[in-house]
Amino acid sequence: MPDRITPHVPEETFWELPRPRRADGAARRAGVEIEFAGLHEDTAAALVRDRWGGRVERLAAHHLSVAGTEIGEVRIELDTALRRYSDAPLAGSAIELSRSVVPVEVILPPLEPLMLDEVAHFMQALHDAGAQGSNEGTFYAFGLHLNIEIAAAEAGFVVPVARAFALMEDWLRRIDPPDRMRRILPFVDPYPRSWVDAIAAEGGNWSLRDFASHYLHHNPTRNRGLDLLPLVEYLYADMARATLKSSAKGGRPAWHYRLPEARFDRAGGGVAAAWNRWCLVERVAARRDLLAGLAAEWAAHRGAATTLRSDWAPVVARLLRPARIWQG
Repeated sequence: MPDRITPHVPEETFWELPRPRRADGAARRAGVEIEFAGLHEDTAAALVRDRWGGRVERLAAHHLSVAGTEIGEVRIELDTALRRYSDAPLAGSAIELSRSVVPVEVILPPLEPLMLDEVAHFMQALHDAGAQGSNEGTFYAFGLHLNIEIAAAEAGFVVPVARAFALMEDWLRRIDPPDRMRRILPFVDPYPRSWVDAIAAEGGNWSLRDFASHYLHHNPTRNRGLDLLPLVEYLYADMARATLKSSAKGGRPAWHYRLPEARFDRAGGGVAAAWNRWCLVERVAARRDLLAGLAAEWAAHRGAATTLRSDWAPVVARLLRPARIWQG
């Protein structure tokens, strides 16, 4: 059952990040990745052009770019491994058959938070044109991913935010449960408890290198609600590639927040809801006393003989309720 804190999280207005600017004074930006079915990538590219201008360029059979827009380059692609074989015999037929379960993805460049309302309006345009979200098909499992710039490549910022998410993840999943198919498929698997144990108990004293090393040990996969591999690769490329034996798809100084899903039945496709729940994570990270309290409660929870993972979300709710983090 959803926690009663949920109604305090706006779904149509956007909160400000607790630390809205980078170390150099520039506003922190966020890229958005929108997955959906029911709409051909050519149509999606035309909708991008209609809203932000630019020119549509075809890079491959199912991979387009809209260059020269008001917001920068936007990419649109059919999100499937079959796309790379689109010129092979019968590949086109296989791709068309896969459209019932494989999403088209619109990848927007990093935008200042003031522009996120524009993204919400764009999602409404997608829906009006026929785009379908995660809850509109039995086998749909479509994400609305946010790539939120870090404020600084410093342990004092990175580790508390990663720690806060690890301790809040079960509660976040409870107040906004992922669609059934997204729970079944591995793309947004929850963090293993071993990682939560480590960052809860020791994270307060970690350097950036400690953080990266522990994360790679416990999470050598992109299939997490908060995928930190791109950030780890940005910070320590050699360490990441040595562990993964490949690139994590390119390092970048951003939180790759994969847990939210594309829901066109929500205001603005759920963009504000996803953004504001991320703001909650950073608000907890900024409240060191609250973060320490969560870590202490996690240790007690793990030390108890009869507790289950499902028991943790109510503990988080109990601590967050008096802290009133939804009010900043």
